[in-house]
Amino acid sequence: MTLFAMVSFIISTVLLLVGVAFITLLERKILGYMQLRLGPNKLGFNGLLQPLADAIKLYTKETSITSSLNKNVFFICPPLSLSIAMMIWISFPFYMPFISLKTSLLMFLSILGLGIYPILISGWSSNSNYSMLGAMRALAQTISYEVSLIFIVMSNMIMFSSMSFSKFCMSQKFFFSLFFSIQVMMLLISIIAELNRTPFDFAEGESELVSGFNTEYSSSLFAIIFMAEYMMIMFFSLFLTLMLMGFTKLNFLNFFFSSAFMFFMIWIRATLPRYRYDKLMFLSWKIILPLSSFNLIFSMILTVFKVY
Repeated sequence: MTLFAMVSFIISTVLLLVGVAFITLLERKILGYMQLRLGPNKLGFNGLLQPLADAIKLYTKETSITSSLNKNVFFICPPLSLSIAMMIWISFPFYMPFISLKTSLLMFLSILGLGIYPILISGWSSNSNYSMLGAMRALAQTISYEVSLIFIVMSNMIMFSSMSFSKFCMSQKFFFSLFFSIQVMMLLISIIAELNRTPFDFAEGESELVSGFNTEYSSSLFAIIFMAEYMMIMFFSLFLTLMLMGFTKLNFLNFFFSSAFMFFMIWIRATLPRYRYDKLMFLSWKIILPLSSFNLIFSMILTVFKVY
């Protein structure tokens, strides 16, 4: 690991933390224009300083603490969630990677599986019925869609005979999405469900659970939870770009397509109502999982007979 790689990683981390703030602004502006309203437009030019004002407001507010909390665990969960969201970026193939891994896809899947623990523990430590119900929903939803997501990623790993992001991207000679449209659709649904985004935001359903697993969180702890959530949105947008478009290095095209995927997730939030929970489970176990299993077997057959 060279000094340049370390400096590159530190700069990327700082830009990542700053970018999270402006994604919230992007979402509020897009939702505003889609719903025929302006969105934030007072602070700075056209509202560009709104994320800074939100950060000052959230990090200077007093944290509300109820007597029924399991305090130590309650306060640990948000930083743990943010740490996992930042750790997953280590597996990403930057121009100058901080750690060079031959099994970066496997590391990505391993870290992704840890993401449910802060949500589940925060819901339990809050000692609130709403928080606990949101945490249990998040647990069932994450387990359901992570299985399908792993199968889809495994089918790609088998076809390209590699567990490395970089090797996978260099092996692609075409846009993967043009030839496997059903797989891409399942991948998009699984990722949106994994991120707890509308229409699958059952862990944070305001109309049903007040705010879900984070009901008892406020001020800086609340901000840290949503920093982790939006950081994962940024990661999965770049992940989709590399998996579907096959670009080997971060450049303008990567930025364009990842921004398009982020816009797509926000567009879905502005368009679709919340799904029903039993139908979400039916979609996972009865439709997406069998199709992704068949897709995995089909990829193995193509690889064995060297069709691909």
